[in-house]
Amino acid sequence: MTAPTQILQQVFGFSHFRQPQEKIIQTLVSGKDALVLMPTGGGKSLCYQIPAIARDGCGIVISPLIALMQDQVNAMRLLGVSAAFLNSTQQADEVRAIEQQLRAGVIDLLYIAPERLIQSRTMQLLKEIELALFAIDEAHCVSQWGHDFRADYLQLTLLQEVFPEVPRIALTATADSRTQKEIVERLHLGDAERFIAGFDRPNIRYRIGVKHNAKQQLLKLLNAEHQGDSGIIYCLSRKKTEDIAAWLSEQGFKAYAYHAGLSTELRSRHQAMFLRDEAVIIVATIAFGMGIDKPDVRFVAHLDLPKTIESYYQETGRAGRDGEPATAWMIYGLQDVIKLRQMMANSEGNDSHRRAEQYRLNAMLGLCEITTCRRQALLTYFGDELKEACRNCDICLDPPETWDGSEAARKALSTAFRTEQRFGVNHLIEVLRGTNSDKIFQYGHNNLPVYGIGQALNNNQWRSVFRQLVARGYMSVDLERFGALRLEEKCRPLLRGEETISLRKDVRSTTAREQTKVQLAREVDIALWEALRECRRSYAAELGVPPYVVFHDTTLQEMCLRLPQTMEEFSELSGVGERKLERYGPAFVNIINRHLAA
Repeated sequence: MTAPTQILQQVFGFSHFRQPQEKIIQTLVSGKDALVLMPTGGGKSLCYQIPAIARDGCGIVISPLIALMQDQVNAMRLLGVSAAFLNSTQQADEVRAIEQQLRAGVIDLLYIAPERLIQSRTMQLLKEIELALFAIDEAHCVSQWGHDFRADYLQLTLLQEVFPEVPRIALTATADSRTQKEIVERLHLGDAERFIAGFDRPNIRYRIGVKHNAKQQLLKLLNAEHQGDSGIIYCLSRKKTEDIAAWLSEQGFKAYAYHAGLSTELRSRHQAMFLRDEAVIIVATIAFGMGIDKPDVRFVAHLDLPKTIESYYQETGRAGRDGEPATAWMIYGLQDVIKLRQMMANSEGNDSHRRAEQYRLNAMLGLCEITTCRRQALLTYFGDELKEACRNCDICLDPPETWDGSEAARKALSTAFRTEQRFGVNHLIEVLRGTNSDKIFQYGHNNLPVYGIGQALNNNQWRSVFRQLVARGYMSVDLERFGALRLEEKCRPLLRGEETISLRKDVRSTTAREQTKVQLAREVDIALWEALRECRRSYAAELGVPPYVVFHDTTLQEMCLRLPQTMEEFSELSGVGERKLERYGPAFVNIINRHLAA
C-alpha cells in the first residue's frame, strides 16, 4: 500500500495535509467509516481520493452531479489516476467497456449516480470486484428536510447491508445539527468517526441589503468591484434568470442563464463556458453550482432571498474556493418573504415539514435583519463558534444605525396580545396609531388600553418594528388565520421589561413612488392576495387570456392595500376602467368583504 503522504505529494502535488484531512484518510485506510463536514474549498475530495488510491480495489464515489462527472474524471486522469464514471448519458458499448475494466481491476475511482448504483445490474457488478471504499458525496441530499433532497439517497443504506466490510465516508459542506442526525440515521453511520472541520470561510465578505432597484444595485456592484470577474447570480424563478442574463449581456457582460427548464445541451454548454472561460457570469436558479470546482469565482450574488441558511451558505460557498478574497452579496425585500411563504403554504408536506420550513425561513430572515456580526450568526446556526466579530462583513465594516426599540416592541407585542392574536400587521398598526376605521369600531378595539399608544411612530416605522420582531423570532405569522401575528415564547422577557432590544433603523431615503412600492409590498396580506389571484385566474381561463389582461399585479396589490368595499371605491383603483368595473368589480369586491369579515 502506497503511503497517503506520498500520494499527496506525487499525485496531487501538495506538500502537506490540511487539518483534519490526514486523520480522515487514516480512518478510511484502516477500514473504518467516517462522517465529514468540511466547508466548500476545504479539500473534501482528497479525503476519499487518496484512500481509494492507497487501498486495494476501486473507490466508488456516489454523486448526484451527472453534469460534472466528466469534468471530475478528466481531472483525475490528468493527474494519472485511472478514473471512470457510469451514468444515464452513456451508450451501451461504453458502459460495457467500463464494466470490463472494473472486472480487470484497472480503475481506481468510479463516479456513479445514486439511481444507477441501486440498479440490480450495478449491484451485481460491485459484488464481482474488489472495493476500496464508498464515498457518499453531498450527503445532505439524504435529508428530507433539506434543500437538495434526493429520494435515491434514502436507498443507500443497502451499502452497509450488502458490503459491511467496505468502509464508507459521507461528506457535506452544509448540515445543521438536525441534518447531521438524519445523515447518521439514514445511512447507518452510528459507529462512524465524525470530523467537523468548521464552517468558517474567512475570505468571503458577507453583505446583505434591502432591495429597491435590483438591476441597478447589481450593476453598481459589478462595475465598482467585479469588472472582469467570474461570478454566479442566483434568482428564484427561471424567467428572472433569463431576464437578468439578457440584460447583463446588453450591459457588456458575458452572462448566461442556467435552469432546469433549458435543454441539457444548452445547460452543458453554459456550464462549460463558465468553468473554462474567464469573466463569465452565470445567472441561475439553485439548480446550478453543487459540486462546481471552479476556484476563482470572485462573487456570488442573490437577487432573491434563499429559503434557508443552509441554501445561502452552500450557494455563497461557491465563491473564493481558492482562498482569495470573494464577495457574497445579497439584496432582499419583503416581497421575497411573501413569495416564499406562499410557496410554503402551498407545499404538499405535512404540518411538521411546514413548521421546519417556517423555522428555517425565519432563521434566514434573522440573518438579514441582525445588527451584529453576520459571520458569528451564520456559524452559530451550524453549531460553530467565532469568539470575536469577523471584521469582514458589512455590519462589522459599516455598522448599521440602531435605536432602542424596547418600548416600541412591547407596545407592538401588547397590541397583538390584546387583539387576541387574530389580526395582521395593518390592523395592529391602525390600533396603535388610533385610526378611526370601521373595522376598529366593529371589534371594539378603540376601547382597548393599547388604542392610540403608538402615534409617535409612522406606519412605515411600525412596519419595520413588526418585521424585525418576526425576523428575530419574537412573533410569527399564522398563515391559516389570514396572516395574523402571534406571540412566541421568546417574547415573554421582552414583554415583561426584563430584557431590551436594539432595532435596525431603516434610514434609506426614498422617493414618493418608491415609498408607495415598499408600502404595497409590505402590506400585502397573503391569504387575500391568493384569493384575488385565484379569481383573476378563473376569469383569465374563461376568456383564454393571460392573467395580467384581467388585472396587473400592481392593481391586485392596490386592492390588498386599499381594501375597496364598494363598487365606487373599486372604481378608484389604478387599472380599473368602466368595462372592468362592470365585468369584474362585483366578484373582487365580494372577496375583499368576505376577507374583512373573517
